Amino acid sequence: MKCKSLLLLTFLVLLSVPSCHRKPVYSAELKQTAPAFCAGAQKKLVAMDLDGTLTQHKTPMDSITRATLDRLGERYRLLMVGGGSATRIHNQMGEYPIDILGNYGMTEGRVTDEGWKLVKEVQVPVDTAFFLEKCQYFRDKYGYTKYYGDPVEFHPSGMVTFGLLGTAAPKEEKLVFDVDKKKRQAMFPEVCEVFKDYAVFIGGSTSFDFAPKEYNKYDAVVRYAKEHGYALDEIIFFGDDMTDGGNDSHIRLGGLDYVWVHDYRDFPQLAEILLK
Repeated sequence: MKCKSLLLLTFLVLLSVPSCHRKPVYSAELKQTAPAFCAGAQKKLVAMDLDGTLTQHKTPMDSITRATLDRLGERYRLLMVGGGSATRIHNQMGEYPIDILGNYGMTEGRVTDEGWKLVKEVQVPVDTAFFLEKCQYFRDKYGYTKYYGDPVEFHPSGMVTFGLLGTAAPKEEKLVFDVDKKKRQAMFPEVCEVFKDYAVFIGGSTSFDFAPKEYNKYDAVVRYAKEHGYALDEIIFFGDDMTDGGNDSHIRLGGLDYVWVHDYRDFPQLAEILLK
């Protein structure tokens, strides 16, 4: 216990030193966001978001992040949890061998003896006319009437994505559109009211995601943990979108230990808390 406390203290001191891109906040946050870990709880399951946490949005993993996952995988069970389908996430990760909960638990891929394969694919019916009508209402009200591609994306699972810039917006425009999420946060209460029968998330860099109420990252991780025999205090989650409405926010609200990743380039160093 003394050894672990000393290592944690060393880690906190190191992270309190600013770098060119990192906000020096992790040292202050960790005791609040991961209290069980700081109190000595042994972690066994490391769950992670992808976009904004391990990579830039919709961008492949770099070699440093891949090597970090390799090291983590030697000690812990690894789980990726995202809003895209499990297959899309698997492809974005360069087919990295990791269990994946996609669409917040509606799709699931697992590493098996035969390799990675899709083992779950929930599909629910969607009232497309309702979504097209209501999303157009928000476009007209908030001035997002010009967009690229389609106005709404209907996923095979039944999850729906309302991208304010459309489904085919250039990546460079998406990345600078709503960096602090204030544009979508201003709309969020009304979006939740209109889509009150769905779980609503501020997703990606320009969009809102809609899923059936029972599909969110907290419930998805808890279901997976119970199936594989992990207690809640044996889980730690790495994510970038913990603010209210963010697609990682259910992890925070549910009370799981988490590390709030403010810059995806910090992930390899943040992972060191589990590797010392």
